[in-house]
Amino acid sequence: MDTSDPQATSVTPKTGAEALLLGLKASGIDYIFANAGTDFPPIIEAMATLPKDAVPVPITIPHETAGVAMAHGHYLVTGRAQAVMVHVNVGLANAVMGVINAASDDIPVLVVSGRTPITEVGRPGHRITPIHYGQEVFDQTSLLRDVVKYSYELRYPEQAGEVVGRAMALATSAPKGPVYLSLPREPLAEECPDWTPTASTARPAATPAAPAPDAIARLADWMRSARRPVILCQRGDPAGLLGTALGAFALRHGVAVVSPFMTRNVMASDHPNFAGYAPDAELHGADLLIVLDSAVPWIAASAAPGQETRVAHIGPDPHFARMPMRGYQTDLAVQSDPVLALAALDVALGQPAPETGSRNADLAKTSAARRARLTDIAGQKATDPMGAEWLSRCVSRAMDERAVVFSDLGILPGFMDIAGPNRLFVSPHSGGLGWAMNAALGAQLADRDRLVIACVGDGSYMFANPVAAHQIAEAQGLPILTIVKNNASWNAVRRSVLASYPDGVAARANEMPLTSLMPLPDFTLIAAASRAFAEKVDHAEDLLAALDRALATIRNDRRQALLDVRVAVSDAH
Repeated sequence: MDTSDPQATSVTPKTGAEALLLGLKASGIDYIFANAGTDFPPIIEAMATLPKDAVPVPITIPHETAGVAMAHGHYLVTGRAQAVMVHVNVGLANAVMGVINAASDDIPVLVVSGRTPITEVGRPGHRITPIHYGQEVFDQTSLLRDVVKYSYELRYPEQAGEVVGRAMALATSAPKGPVYLSLPREPLAEECPDWTPTASTARPAATPAAPAPDAIARLADWMRSARRPVILCQRGDPAGLLGTALGAFALRHGVAVVSPFMTRNVMASDHPNFAGYAPDAELHGADLLIVLDSAVPWIAASAAPGQETRVAHIGPDPHFARMPMRGYQTDLAVQSDPVLALAALDVALGQPAPETGSRNADLAKTSAARRARLTDIAGQKATDPMGAEWLSRCVSRAMDERAVVFSDLGILPGFMDIAGPNRLFVSPHSGGLGWAMNAALGAQLADRDRLVIACVGDGSYMFANPVAAHQIAEAQGLPILTIVKNNASWNAVRRSVLASYPDGVAARANEMPLTSLMPLPDFTLIAAASRAFAEKVDHAEDLLAALDRALATIRNDRRQALLDVRVAVSDAH
């Protein structure tokens, strides 16, 4: 979409830094999540010089990983890409994990960093401190070149706005992703020449790809002959268009929908055709699989479709070219925006098949039984120490119709009642932990009246740099609710060891090496240091009341809250 802001082009830049900031605003960037350094003086001077409405709002971020995650979370609830600005190679190194997450999740974000001054004397912005020698590297971009769509180092001051426009056009064109600009101090500090162009530097994103008609015709033929078609979809768009289209298509044509290894939920939990988040059961017996923009539709070692099953992959990049290895069965690859592909397939199919009604009835019955079973399991886990199943059920009860949850190993989607698409965001498959809490801050900044919840494991909470995250929440007035699922261990690591060596020595040990987090710090004191409401919950029967107290603080005092919830260690999740 075109997010350009023509108002920002009415100011003529005097320096490269001013041209950069004006270019950011013209390209639709609302915020710069910044962790400043000695390379920032031209940027800071330009911010103070230019009219406030001509530049993005600068947000001071005490840690770089928080800044990238905030831009990530902001995009997920708005569809608007933001910028992150960090300090030369050391700041960029801290930011790289967040960029890896953004690349894995196809999130457009503009990452810019200073670059140590190249010159020692004479030019504006030349070296003035010992750190300008110690931070010089041969190839700063190599820190993240492997995961960005585009990278460039600024050469001349008048070029800054054009470079931003190009970078943002590439970032926001499908498949979307992060881009990077390296900014030496010299061109930022240098004056722009008199002939610097004053036209808008913004460039629109490329229009979404439409599917090839012959591919859609072939897929429609496969649909007509299929007895048990299944759609796999693990993420949707920020506007929820795919979720809406998918729900209607599934009902119209009697198709089951599974969200395997979901990162952004696409359907309401109670949709009668929604078959949950585990692909294994639906793969058996399916004779047609339509994989919508899903990088990891199943795990080949544990579950895979039968040889007789046809598999069609649809997406902006159905082969996921950015993945070095991906060997999924592919009988048809359709390069297309998933919403456009579903619409074209619906037209090609015409009227629903005669068996659609009976298929829908069977799917609704199966869905209701699955949900009843999960509700029963959640109730059984309302004992001490409580299960994550009960925690997840209680969190979904606390959500209103607009609430969103960000999760880093903190919640079980199947045990939640989710009202519609884009209500639950799970950390990207890249696994850069500490993401959820800071992404929640970005979402809260985008919509201060929405209830935003971060559900994180105890290890993930520590990865989030919680001192920095709580400081941001207080400084910016972002009253998120953070729920720490506390089992005092790296349980994901423990479960991986059990899966790999079920009869091994580590599985029989009283304490498995490298998995315990004991003794844990008092998480409530970390939150309280930033004046947050903070409470420990040790008993299942106390959780709902504690959630009510935390939500009352958020709504009445507009203050962040944290619940440290003790949960049982589980071999299942």
